[in-house]
Amino acid sequence: MLPEGPRVVVGVDDTPASRWALIWAVGAARLRGMALLAVHVSRAPVHPFPEALPYTHAVRQLEDARSVELIQNLFDDMTGGAPPDISTLAIARLGEPGPLLVELARPIDLLVVGRGHRGALDRLLLPSTRRYCIAHARCPLVIVPTPPATETRTGADSASRPAWIRWLSPRHPAE
Repeated sequence: MLPEGPRVVVGVDDTPASRWALIWAVGAARLRGMALLAVHVSRAPVHPFPEALPYTHAVRQLEDARSVELIQNLFDDMTGGAPPDISTLAIARLGEPGPLLVELARPIDLLVVGRGHRGALDRLLLPSTRRYCIAHARCPLVIVPTPPATETRTGADSASRPAWIRWLSPRHPAE
C-alpha cells in the first residue's frame, strides 16, 4: 500500500546516475520526514498484441521479482540496507519509465531522477526519462547529476563514499 502523505519518489535502475539519485532521495526523505518510494520501471517488450501472449503474466511476475531484488541490492550497496529511520517502499512496473514515474508522483510529492550520460544510439532509440519528467511532472523535480568518475565509487563501506554524502546515512554521521 502506498504511503498517504508527501513522499520522495525516486526512479532507480542499475546505472551510476540512479545510484546517486537514490542516495540523494534517502537524504531528502530523512531531512523532510517523508516516506521514500523507490520505483524501478522495466521497459515493456514491443509486441503488437501483448494481451495475446500466453506468458505475459509469468514474464511480468519474473520481471517484478527481479526489479524488487535490484532495488534491495541498490539499498544494500548505497546505504547498507533499507534505511530503518524512514518508511520505504519498492515498486516494480513494466512500461515506459517517464510516464510511469510522473503518474506515481502526486503534486505533493518530490520526484527524483538521475542524469546519466547516454550515447548517441541510446538517445536515438530510447526516450529520455529525465526530459519526459521535466515536461510533464506535476510536482517538484530534482535531477541528480552523476559526479565525476573520481567520485563514483560505491559500497556500504564509508571509505568508499565521497565525503559529501556521508551525512545522508545514520551509520556515518557528518564529522
